[in-house]
Amino acid sequence: MRQLNFLLIFSFGLAMVMFTLENTTATTVHFLPGVSTTLPLAAMLLVVGGLGAIAAWIFAVWSGVVKKVETIQDQGEVEAKEVRIRELETDLDRYRATVEAQLGLLPAAGGSSAPSEDSSLAVTVE
Repeated sequence: MRQLNFLLIFSFGLAMVMFTLENTTATTVHFLPGVSTTLPLAAMLLVVGGLGAIAAWIFAVWSGVVKKVETIQDQGEVEAKEVRIRELETDLDRYRATVEAQLGLLPAAGGSSAPSEDSSLAVTVE
């Protein structure tokens, strides 16, 4: 892997040197009306490339800061949800204990639920 990295860096550097040697003509760049500068084309491209690299680096740093802030906020939400889950589990255990205690107080079902003959009403027709 080191050889590949070295080969890529060397190739890029060699290409930059060749580009610089081939593009030495002066180029005028107008920034605003009345504001202009004249530099060799290669130097101008290196300056613009450097500014682009700095802008990309600033964007990467800003993205990292935003991601870190979001992660911190998400951790707070996760902790709050974990606390709520623990509270609900405690409530569920308490409700289970209450239901089990109430089931213990119910009379045992020893017979059928049909009424016996003694307690039925007899209807006579005359």
